[in-house]
Amino acid sequence: MNSCSFPLFIFIAVFIFFRCLSSTGAATCHPDDEAGLLAFKSGITQDPLGILSSWKKSTDCCSWYGVFCLPVNPGNRVTILALDGNTDSGKTFLSGTISPLLAKLQHLNEIRLTDLRKITGSFPQFLFKLPKLKIVYLENNRLSGPLPDNIGALSKLETFSLEGNRFTGSIPSSISNFTRLLQLKLNGNRFSGIIPDIFKSMRQLHYLDLSQNRISGKLPSSIASLAPTLWALEVGQNNLSGTIPDYLSRFELLSLNLSRNCYTGVVPMSFTNLTRLYNLDLSHNHLTGPLPVMNSSDIEYLHLSYNRFHLKAIPKWVTSSRLMYSLKLAKCGIKMSLDHWTPYSFSYNHMDLSENKISGSPARFLNKMAFLTEFHAAGNKLRFDLGKQNFGIFLKTLDLSRNLVFGNVPATLIRLQTLNLSQNHLCGKLPVTKFPASAFADNNCLCGFPLYPCKA
Repeated sequence: MNSCSFPLFIFIAVFIFFRCLSSTGAATCHPDDEAGLLAFKSGITQDPLGILSSWKKSTDCCSWYGVFCLPVNPGNRVTILALDGNTDSGKTFLSGTISPLLAKLQHLNEIRLTDLRKITGSFPQFLFKLPKLKIVYLENNRLSGPLPDNIGALSKLETFSLEGNRFTGSIPSSISNFTRLLQLKLNGNRFSGIIPDIFKSMRQLHYLDLSQNRISGKLPSSIASLAPTLWALEVGQNNLSGTIPDYLSRFELLSLNLSRNCYTGVVPMSFTNLTRLYNLDLSHNHLTGPLPVMNSSDIEYLHLSYNRFHLKAIPKWVTSSRLMYSLKLAKCGIKMSLDHWTPYSFSYNHMDLSENKISGSPARFLNKMAFLTEFHAAGNKLRFDLGKQNFGIFLKTLDLSRNLVFGNVPATLIRLQTLNLSQNHLCGKLPVTKFPASAFADNNCLCGFPLYPCKA
C-alpha cells in the first residue's frame, strides 16, 4: 500500500474534472490571474523542456500547462496551479524564484510546485494573501530559511507539505492553528530543536511526516491525542531519544517509522494491539529485546536492523506474514539455520539478513522468490554451492561476502548491478565481468580478470 496513492488518485480525478470544465465554452483569462502567472514565469530563469511554453500573454490561461480554472461569477478564475517536474525523462526542472505576484490569484485553492528541484528563495509570503487556499505542496525544491512564526495564520489549510527542501530553524508552535489539517509533511529538510506540543488541536490529522531532519528530544505528549485519526507516523532519521511511547499502541496505525534515532529500551509489548500495521521500521536505534508478537498478518515492510536485539531465530509471526515484501533483520542476533526455513510469502523484493550467525543454505526459498531484487546476507555462516543456485531475473543486488559459500561463479550473476562474493570458498575461472577485484577477493582459487590469470 502506498500512502500517496489515494491523494494522487483524488488529484488526477480533480485534474480531469477541472480540465473538462475549462474546455467547455469560451473561457477567458482574468487579468489578475494572467498578471500573476506571467510574473511567475518571468521569475523563472531556466525552463529547459519548455513546460511553461504555453504561458503566453493574451491567450486563455485556463488552457496553460498546469493551470486549472473553475467558473466564478463573473468569468473563470484560476483555482489550481500544479507544476510537477517528476517526468519520465528525469530532466524536467525549473530554475528561479517564486514571484510574490501569485498573490493576485485570489481564488487559488491549491498550489503544487513539486520536483522542480532548482526553485530557490524563502518561504513564500504571498500564501498568506490567498483567502481560499486549502492545499499546499511545495516539494523537492531548494527553498530555504526558517518558517515564519505566524505560519499558523494559514489556518484553513487541509494539506501542508514542504517535503524535500532546505528549511531550517525550529518548527513554529503556531502550526497548532492548523485545526483542519489532514496531512503535515515537513520531512527532508533541516529543521532542528524539539517537536513543539502542537497536536492537541489537530482533530483530523491522519498523516504526519517529520523524518529526515535534525529534530531532537522526545515525541510531545500531545501526539497521544492523534490516536483516533492518525494512520501514519514518520519521524525516522532524526535525533529523537528516550523510550518508545507505550501510547502508540492505541493508534490505528498503518505505518510507523522511528528508524535512525537514539531510542533505547524495549519495544512495548502493547504493540501487539497494532493489528493494522503494514509498515514498521525501528532500525538503527539502541533497542533491546524481547520483541512483542505482532498480530498483524499483513505486515509488508519490516525493518529491525542494527539494534541490540537477540532474536535467535526469525520470529514465527514474520515467517507467517502473507504480504511481506521487504524484510531487514541485519545484526539482530539470529543464530538459526536456513535449511528448512519456509516463509509463507515468496513475493519478497528486498531481504537483508547480514551480520548474524545464520547457517545452512538459502537455496530452498531463493529458488522460489521470482521477484527478489536485493538479497544481503554478508557476515554469516551460509554454506552452499553457488554454481548450482538459481536466481530470479529481477535480482539486481547480491551480497554473500564473509560466508562459507563454495563452487564457481555462474555467468548469470554478471548481469547484476551490485555484487559482493568476497571472503568465501569459491573456485574456478570467473566469467567476463564488469565488477572490480574487490567483489571476488579472498576466495580459495578464483582466477581470471579482474583477479590473477588462471594457470594452464
